[in-house]
Amino acid sequence: MSGEKHRRIARVGSLIAGSAVVLSVAMLLMDYAVASRRAARDDRLIKTLQQETKADAAVASRLAAEQKRVTAARLGRKTRDGAVAWGLIAAAALFLAFAKRLVKQETPADPKGRVMPAGSRGPDGALRRAAVRASQAPELDLTFVEQMVATVGRSKEAAIPLLQAIQTHYRYLPDDALRRLSELTEITPAEIAGTSSFYGQFRRSPVGEHIVRVCHGTACHVSGARQITEELRRHLAIPEGEDTDAARMFTLDEVACLGCCSLAPVLMIDGHTAGKLTPATACDALQVKT
Repeated sequence: MSGEKHRRIARVGSLIAGSAVVLSVAMLLMDYAVASRRAARDDRLIKTLQQETKADAAVASRLAAEQKRVTAARLGRKTRDGAVAWGLIAAAALFLAFAKRLVKQETPADPKGRVMPAGSRGPDGALRRAAVRASQAPELDLTFVEQMVATVGRSKEAAIPLLQAIQTHYRYLPDDALRRLSELTEITPAEIAGTSSFYGQFRRSPVGEHIVRVCHGTACHVSGARQITEELRRHLAIPEGEDTDAARMFTLDEVACLGCCSLAPVLMIDGHTAGKLTPATACDALQVKT
């Protein structure tokens, strides 16, 4: 089976599973709202019949029938909600499986987790890619690193504050700056690499002037976030395996959630949110920054 066919199956599967998740949640919420109204009404009716039974014993049969009906209705709702909840769990598991498969197919990575473009996979391709980047990178002024080490300290405990300061200054963690940091402090290259790769706040590649974050949460994914991301990549001419355009004007990030599900699909550029997007209007949203 071809890679494109695998991707198509994963897209359709994630769409169906995501829709099932949304439907299951809607059913549970609706059932809860209806049951809450019915519970209040049934409680008033039972209380009224209990009062009437004290005055007229003939009402007791009706009271017993209503109590039986209410009990049966609540047990039925519990069984129904349980079945829907299990369906929700199954749909969520399928959605995550398809989404993970889709992401893995569309964004291949090397063993260290870095995204790699087609044609650069394997040792030879990676070495060629590193050589090109090294030849294109301007010489870095490392005075700031030396100043920060003198201010913050040289101990291993200073690793995170130093890395944060370096990223704030350079907007990412340059290899030359990290090598100089290791030379000046007690922090080993392995410890620097481990810390910088563990925390998501750190970047190892140059960032663009503007940061575009496209939400790929459940609501946005179902509403077409993948198509929007692909259109933005084409519009900005971002090479495969990269997240920043050649002019370093825009960096495109996929994020788990922006907290704007009602506006899905949504993106955020330099803190400005744009929602209810299509691939075309997503590109228009960038014009405010160009």
